[in-house]
Amino acid sequence: MYKLVIVDDEPTVRFGLSNYFDWKAFGIEVVGEADDGDVGLEVIEREKPDLVLTDVRMPNMDGIQMSNQLSERFPHIKIVFVSGHDDAEYLKSALKVKAVDYMFKPVNLGELEIVIERLVSSLNAEQQERKLIEDMQVKLIQSMPLLQEKFLMSLIREGVIYPSRVQDRIDFLNLNLPMEGAYWVIAIRIDDATEVAQTRSERDQQLLSYSVLNIVQELIERDIGGYVFENQIGEFVGILRMAQEDDQESLLFTLAEEVRESLHNYLKISVTIGVGERISRLASLPQSYSQAKEAADQRWFLGKNQIISMDNLEQAEESVYRFDASQQERIVSSLKSADTLKVQEELREMYNALSRNRTDGIAYGRNISLQLLLLATRILLELHVQKQDLESKENELMAKVFQQETLGALHRLVEMFLLEACERIGEKRNGKSKNVIERTRAIIDKRYAENLQVGDIATEVFLSTTYLCLLFKQETGETINEYMTKVRVEQAKALLKDPANKFYEVCYAVGYSDPSYFSKIFKKYTGYTPSSFRDQVM
Repeated sequence: MYKLVIVDDEPTVRFGLSNYFDWKAFGIEVVGEADDGDVGLEVIEREKPDLVLTDVRMPNMDGIQMSNQLSERFPHIKIVFVSGHDDAEYLKSALKVKAVDYMFKPVNLGELEIVIERLVSSLNAEQQERKLIEDMQVKLIQSMPLLQEKFLMSLIREGVIYPSRVQDRIDFLNLNLPMEGAYWVIAIRIDDATEVAQTRSERDQQLLSYSVLNIVQELIERDIGGYVFENQIGEFVGILRMAQEDDQESLLFTLAEEVRESLHNYLKISVTIGVGERISRLASLPQSYSQAKEAADQRWFLGKNQIISMDNLEQAEESVYRFDASQQERIVSSLKSADTLKVQEELREMYNALSRNRTDGIAYGRNISLQLLLLATRILLELHVQKQDLESKENELMAKVFQQETLGALHRLVEMFLLEACERIGEKRNGKSKNVIERTRAIIDKRYAENLQVGDIATEVFLSTTYLCLLFKQETGETINEYMTKVRVEQAKALLKDPANKFYEVCYAVGYSDPSYFSKIFKKYTGYTPSSFRDQVM
């Protein structure tokens, strides 16, 4: 409901306006009356109306004087003047105080209705506009963190292009970032970011990012000053500022160490932190960020969970390494002879040399690793050692090459595959695989009645479950589970020939705990249910 105050020195006019017009039909409530301008101001001050209907001429303070004060103190109030026909000069003054309308006495109710309709329409429009502005202000406040993050991101990427406009944005976003001052940029990289993301739901990933930001921001505000934001998945960037009198470098590395330890203790994640050099202007942030990013990239050579500064880059030994034909030939020879020690020695020499090649070591290291994996799979194919699922295994390894974040991790990945290739080639040469198959069959033939798992068999033959399954399929053409089912069904057929054996007893005797499932398996392999099979053989 809109609120209305009526000001007129004639009691009959006030009564008539209050009672002979249906204000509620227009969503208006008469909340007060006054017989003079000074009294009217008091009522208006108390009631805070939306509308004032006032006479022009009144004894102590006329409507024009009152309206002048209202315009200054309550500019949103709509004022309508009611006057006699001889008050033309007063009405000119009314227009000067921005009265929205006026009417002559005696007031015609039809004319009043037209005026009020127009006023209510105007009030509704203003109310909607205010509501829209309020909603936008709420949304602006809610989006302020996002706007701050976007602006900080632009500072490290583009710097300060238009200083005057940047200062306006800094003030608007309520950021404490002087144009001149001591600044550093640090790049915080989550180690094994791909693996961390894959093991978490989307909700948990967002929660992790939020937690990292909170922890790092709290430490920055406590120790130094500045801001942190998520620049990209797995990378958080801190813009740090310090007073000139601070022991800046000591504070910086103490903070970096606290960040590293806190994220490990509270979130159980490992991070590598790259530290850029000190700059003296906000406009130079891209330079410091570029250095921090380059320092963090040295994780590839120096390993994870470290704080790396430009000093590490300057001290790095630079050398050029190339993977030549002679080294490739030595690895091929070692693989074909299944010489695991020689393979390990060649890989160790190769990756040690790569660790010293800082210029293009990341890309070149990955390229060489891909070559080695392809080389090993080619030899396996040539020697007819591995055929099953070779393509999918190869694709999986290629993808993993690009997921590794350190040269050491890449070394271990390649070494693991090449040593596995050596093992299989050696088994092929020594006939060991046939012995493994025979032992696997013997275990199943003896223990089929137990709750026997493939992992149990792999443990007894001293092989990994994956490799045993692959070897058994490759040598026999069937899986271990298929062979175990075949053995159990044959034993069940023999037991069913004896009428004294109940169906559920046969089920349990051959290693199944669910008679219904046993019946389905039996029918799948024989074409008969256990009961129909017994009827047939009897």
